[in-house]
Order: sequence, then structure tokens, then C-alpha cells
Amino acid sequence: MNRKARARAVLEALRRVIPRPETELRHENPYQLLVAVILSAQCTDERVNRVTPAFFEAFPTLEALAAAEPEDVYPLIRSISYPNNKAKHLVGMARMVRDAFGGEIPRTIPALQRLPGVGRKTAQVVASVAFDSEEALPVDTHVFRVAHRIGLVTDEADTPLKVERQLKRILPRKDWGEAHHLLILHGRYTCTARRPKCEACPVPPHCRYYERLQKLPPPLDGLDPGRGAFFCKTCARYFDAPVRHEDRYGVEQIACPACGSMNVFDTKTGRTTKRIKDYRV
Repeated sequence: MNRKARARAVLEALRRVIPRPETELRHENPYQLLVAVILSAQCTDERVNRVTPAFFEAFPTLEALAAAEPEDVYPLIRSISYPNNKAKHLVGMARMVRDAFGGEIPRTIPALQRLPGVGRKTAQVVASVAFDSEEALPVDTHVFRVAHRIGLVTDEADTPLKVERQLKRILPRKDWGEAHHLLILHGRYTCTARRPKCEACPVPPHCRYYERLQKLPPPLDGLDPGRGAFFCKTCARYFDAPVRHEDRYGVEQIACPACGSMNVFDTKTGRTTKRIKDYRV
């Protein structure tokens, strides 16, 4: 299956289980969305949604925020990550929109990126969600991880920008905004960073990560932890002090100090020590 076919199959599967793919940041207009997305950097949407009601009560309009000082904003966002910087960015953003854009949130990605606190991902989210831009396919940590795990992008796509470019080549332009939300929500609730819920996933037949998981050796029964912390199945040897080798995917694996094999098992659990390549930013 090539990546275009894989992408079509994955989006169809995700559509069946995520009927309303949309942002979980609560907002009523482009101003509120822009504030929420700036606050959401390295912070959960849930946390942002707890903060924004009081924030928008204090600063209901862009003009009100532009007239404030960062010291006025900080107490309202102190529970958000990096509140000092974000308070400065929010006030700076509001003042630039007021002074350089006539008080209207800019609609294009390049213009949005001129604003303090707005990077490429934030600009694309606002352009896509607020203005239905067909140019935007934002890549955050969830999209980056899920796109790699499933196999929608190649290993050479080692930055969010490279992932964005590869996804745009294999997905129809009309699907970019929807794909962004589908992949984010799949990564947030199913294909999670620490422990993906493969048993509840709708896309295993199309997932490269799941395919590799199935190739891991099954647990060994009857191992004796008293003879060593690890057991090498290749040379039937117990040992406590492993060496480490890199596999063909570039993942560092525990290996046997005697024969160098990576076919090693934890004697307490009986499970293989092999790890599947994963992708984080």
C-alpha cells in the first residue's frame, strides 16, 4: 500500500469514529480563537478552556486587550505554561493587530505569523478554523507522532514542516483541514504518546507501527529472575549487565554481552526488551 492509498484508508476509518472533527478550544470569534491557540502552546486544550472564560470577561475585545499591560494579563493565565511570555505575546499581538491591521485579525498565514507569539502552527490553525483557509494543514505534536506511526510520512520527515509538506503531497487539498483535526483527535485520545491504545484503534490494518508490534516475539514463560535480570534466547544465557546496540531503524536496543543478540527478554515479566521506533517532537 502506497502512502496515498494508506492516507485515504486511514481518513475513512477515522471519519467513522470521529463524526465531528473540530477544534476543542472554545471560542466564538477569530479573536478568541487566536488567544486560545496562543495559550495552548505546550498546554492542554482542557487547561486553556478553564482559563479563557475569565480572560474574555476581563478582555472581551481585542481593543481591551491592546489597552492592557502584560501585568494585567498574567494573573488570569498563571496556571498556563509559560505565563510571563504568553502575557507579553498576547498584549503584543493585540497591539499589532490594532495598529498594523486596522483591528481585524489577519486572514492569511504569512500575516498571522507576523504577530507576537504566533508561529507557523498557530497561524495555520487560525487560518483554517476561523477563515476556512485551504492552504493550512497544521502539524502539532499529535499530528507529527500519528503521521509517523501510521506511515503517512517517511522517516526523513523529521520536523513538523517536513511532515506538513509530505502530508500535503498525499492528501487532497480539500481534506487538509479535516485531516488535521482527525489526526489530532486520534493522537489525543487513542494513539497517545506514552501508551497507544492499539486495541481500540480503528486503523491497525493500515498502521506501520501496529504491523511492527505484531512482529515482536511473544513472552517467554519459566524464566528465573534469580539467575539474572535478562535472558538471551539466542545463546540461552542469563545476565545482569547488558550492552546496547542500534537496530536497523536506529533504535537503541538491549543486547546480550556474550553474543550481541538483541533477542533479549526481561526475566521478571518474560517480555521482550525490544522497542519499536517511535516519533516525538
